[in-house]
Amino acid sequence: MGQLIKLQDYISRYEQDIYRYPMQFVRLKNQQWEKLKAAYLAGEMEQEFSHKKAKSPEKEWLTDANSGFVEKVKGVFKRGEKKDENFAEEKPVSTEEKNLFSLQNGSLVNSVDELKQTFLNQLLRFQMKWASSTIHEKSYIDQSFFLDEKLRFFLQRFPDTFLLLYKPVFLLKNAPVEVDILLISPTDAWCITFLEAEEDAAFIGSNERFWLKRHHSREDKKLLNPMLAVDRMEKIAAQLFSIYDVSLPIKKVILSRNGYIDYPLAPYGVMLLDKRTFPEWFQKMRNLSAPIKHQQLKAAQAMLDYCQTTSSRRLEWDVDEDVTEEGNRF
Repeated sequence: MGQLIKLQDYISRYEQDIYRYPMQFVRLKNQQWEKLKAAYLAGEMEQEFSHKKAKSPEKEWLTDANSGFVEKVKGVFKRGEKKDENFAEEKPVSTEEKNLFSLQNGSLVNSVDELKQTFLNQLLRFQMKWASSTIHEKSYIDQSFFLDEKLRFFLQRFPDTFLLLYKPVFLLKNAPVEVDILLISPTDAWCITFLEAEEDAAFIGSNERFWLKRHHSREDKKLLNPMLAVDRMEKIAAQLFSIYDVSLPIKKVILSRNGYIDYPLAPYGVMLLDKRTFPEWFQKMRNLSAPIKHQQLKAAQAMLDYCQTTSSRRLEWDVDEDVTEEGNRF
């Protein structure tokens, strides 16, 4: 499961300490999954699952966890809570946050594979929380991100060691610049832009400002040359890597998972991944077993330092500090 270290201009916990949170996330995720799987295999949750129709994946992980079943699952997790003191140090105060690793009541789970998928759906809520709040501040998320298929694709289909910046806003020379997708693996930094429309659409590439999209059921349509987007991302990444002395290769990708890209004279250094070539590349990325590396974290730090952040102070912390100051007067 890829790690969402920056979402647009929202505040992120990874900004506070990029050398701590990636490893902490992997450890916490693995611990919670092993506890949940063990409880399921031991039959501890069997009678708690409802036999109602399962909710759709898009809505399942948006619902707040507040049932008696949730309390039972939380009890399974609490057995090892004290062992992770570092995580407890950053534990948010809200009840919703405490339930982030809990399964929803009403989920119909018939196998370990289904259990894992349900767990990953719930884990997305945890990811969004870390990518939009710290213990003192929070950002207000555009609700469209909760149903963003491309965001879900990177977070659920890639290894834990991949760090994702999704539509980040860079602040360069006091001017905000929003880009597409930056994916930092242990071995490469990937600048990715999507080029997708109807199933089997064909995109005709050129060095002009516009490309052409063709589909048998629609008229031809012009669209902005996606090379402009990946070139801009590569330029930003290269500049930041130079400032921070990061030695990580930068790759450019134009991605069409459901269509075809026709550009015989494509410039050197850009990968055109379409319906024919995407599966092989994707499998190679999924099979990458390298651990998180120092240069990878340096690259992430360089990008996060130049990202714009918009946030506000969490109200509960204002209240807590007011109470503390009142007590200190005596």
